[in-house]
Amino acid sequence: MATITIQDVSRRTGLSEPTLRYYEDVGLVGPIDRDERSGHRRYRDEDLHVIEALACLRSAGVGIEDMRAYLANRARGREAAAEQRDLLLHHAERVEAEIAAQRARLAYLREKAALWDARDRGDTAAEAEVTRRLVDVVDRLRMLG
Repeated sequence: MATITIQDVSRRTGLSEPTLRYYEDVGLVGPIDRDERSGHRRYRDEDLHVIEALACLRSAGVGIEDMRAYLANRARGREAAAEQRDLLLHHAERVEAEIAAQRARLAYLREKAALWDARDRGDTAAEAEVTRRLVDVVDRLRMLG
């Protein structure tokens, strides 16, 4: 029996109520049962399992169309295992690229701070060394676009 309210689902998954309604509107979940008297949504355990998977995909940066593909592959089971693997690995590669970009940005900020630290101390040798390292870091940032 559908007894889980939209508020409960929102709290359990971290997805906002408008997002839950949107996912229903675009066909990712549902249709969701309604309370006959109030018309309020009442989620079943099966709905919650799907929504929890969507919440994880969303937090990993997966878009709606790939969520749709994920759910379709999930429903097909083992027959779609290779497609599911490829879909997830594609997003893993995207996340790896984002991590590399963030690491390059972090390196830049740390090297710039080290440069200003050397200047603050009046250490020209340290400033020259940091400047040499900065050239490599700036080149990595340029390659990122």
